[in-house]
Amino acid sequence: MSDELSLPIILPVGAIFFEILFLLAAIPIEACVLNRWLKFDKRTSIFYAISLNVFSSVLGWIVFFTAEPMLPMNIKSPLINYVLFNKQDPSINTVIISLSFVIFMTTFLVKFLLMKILIMFMNEGGKKTETEIISSQKRASYINMSKLQNTNLIAATLIANSLSYSFITFIILIRNWR
Repeated sequence: MSDELSLPIILPVGAIFFEILFLLAAIPIEACVLNRWLKFDKRTSIFYAISLNVFSSVLGWIVFFTAEPMLPMNIKSPLINYVLFNKQDPSINTVIISLSFVIFMTTFLVKFLLMKILIMFMNEGGKKTETEIISSQKRASYINMSKLQNTNLIAATLIANSLSYSFITFIILIRNWR
């Protein structure tokens, strides 16, 4: 076979290891928050933390590799070098800071929606044992309880995401400190 058809394999081992490190750091932090705020048992909290973080991580990489070809070359090359190979270029610091905020908010929304879906399908949100019709007073209190649970879910997801992102930011700062 001809040598010109073989392509070099470029595997960003550093990015893979840091992604694993980020997941290993974020999962226990978020599981602890879910355990305390939402009163899940430890096993359920860990399940939700793993599900939320792995799903959002995979979705984030899919979005990154989908959006990357559409970026202008003056942003694309330094961004890929930073994300995959840890080579910093001061010309894109503003872009990275802006993207970090957008990524944080998007990850929060994805985790919140996924948490609602998981709770709904796992039947953790309210197991009904009787099938009687709820009176109007009970229905009103159920709606108020649902709003309270939704508020707790938003707060717990935001706190968990904030703490894990803060710790990951600390890890990145240590990694880039020279």
